[in-house]
Amino acid sequence: MRRAWTRRDIGASHEVVWDLLVDPERWPEWGPSVRTVELPAPRLSLGARGRLQTALGAWVPFEITRFEDGRAWSWTVAGLPATDHIVEPIAGGGCRAGFGVPWVAAPYLSICRVALARIDRLASEAG
Repeated sequence: MRRAWTRRDIGASHEVVWDLLVDPERWPEWGPSVRTVELPAPRLSLGARGRLQTALGAWVPFEITRFEDGRAWSWTVAGLPATDHIVEPIAGGGCRAGFGVPWVAAPYLSICRVALARIDRLASEAG
């Protein structure tokens, strides 16, 4: 499936940013569309299933459909292909984080850019 992407270079380490992306308890801190998350495990893994409450209050199920530890994960939300999440180290320090969405959801990239800015701030605070 073709994807539209947004990426951001972040001065924090790859590990710090990855930890933000795979800790569901942290998602509401950086994800504008996420109010709360319920997942039986404290971290993501391939095949993990849970549900999240959107900023509008609706609860929707999700499943992790791709998981490359330390690098990338993808999911379906309400049974539909949703966001890809990536983190790549940058030579000389820092990392590049990005989100990919199906082309039909390309307008959602504006929300993803807000999320990346929040991740940048949180990662910087984590030091």
